[in-house]
This record gives sequence, C-alpha cells and structure tokens, in this order.
Amino acid sequence: MERLNPSARRDQFGSKINRAHSPVLAYGVPWLIILLASLSPLLPIIAPLPILPPLGYLFLVAWRVLRPGLLPMWAGLPLGFFDDLFSGQPLGSGIMLFSLTMIALDLIEVRFPWRGFWQDWGIAIIFLALYLFLATLFSGAGLRLVQYPLILPQLALSILLFPLVAQIVALLDRFRLTRVRKIG
Repeated sequence: MERLNPSARRDQFGSKINRAHSPVLAYGVPWLIILLASLSPLLPIIAPLPILPPLGYLFLVAWRVLRPGLLPMWAGLPLGFFDDLFSGQPLGSGIMLFSLTMIALDLIEVRFPWRGFWQDWGIAIIFLALYLFLATLFSGAGLRLVQYPLILPQLALSILLFPLVAQIVALLDRFRLTRVRKIG
C-alpha cells in the first residue's frame, strides 16, 4: 500500500494510524485562548488613553466567526465573567456584552451561513464598535459626549488587528485538530 501511495496514511492533521483527535485539544483550546487573551489588561502598558484592544472579546468574535458551532451559546456567560474580573469593568457588563454577542452572531450565522473574509471583517467591525461604545457607557465613569472620541484609537487598533487575530485563530484551529497517539 505504501509503495502505491506513500501519503495514504497521512493527511494535513498528521498520521492516521493509531492517532485520533484529542477532545481536550478540540474543545479546550478556544476556551483557553480566550481566557488568556482576557488577561491582557495585566500587561504592563501605560498609556494616557485607552489603546489596548479588548483581546478577550476580539478572540471570542474571531473564534465564533471562523468556527460557528464550536462554542456553545452559553459560553458568553463564563467568558464574560472572567473578562470582567480582569478588565476593570463593572461585574456584569462583560457577561451581558459577551452573551449578547454570542446570540447576535448565532442569528447572523442562521441568516447568512456562507460568508467571506470581508463580510466577517465587517461583522467584527460592527461588533467591536458596539462593544467598545457600550463598555465605555457601562464603565461607570462620568463621561460626557465630548469624551467618547477618546476610544477611537482603541477601535482603530482593534479593527486593524482583527485579520491578524483571525489568522492566529486559524493556526490554532489547525493545532486543535492535530491527531495524537491513542493509548488503549
């Protein structure tokens, strides 16, 4: 068999013999990556205005857009709670915004099941803008309408960073589907 086709026992995810997809990798990688990205406010970056994009939310949107059925609908609750713990937002704002995002992205997926990169980027832009505006609104700071343009650099960086995050998510998606040795 190998002399006829040397790649018959391999595919893009590795060897097929005595190998299987790991459920821990297949289901755990997206959750772990979103949780690690939610820890980004702990990075020692000092800026006079908000510049660091909400990486936890950015990775949530990227995973949900690129792999629609991977995260369950209720995933917004624990991921938003974890993000609230480290973002400095009032407890409940991330829970609500992550959950509403999961519901809205599910409705978009039902309505438009076949999309391309530009549509996904447009959807991400809309959700990032809404998230940053509502997170600023819920922050509890006494902001006036004149101060809302301060989030524009953060929004611009988030929009420009989404293709890179989507590429990282695609690479991590290939990693999570690698086959590992089956014991037993």
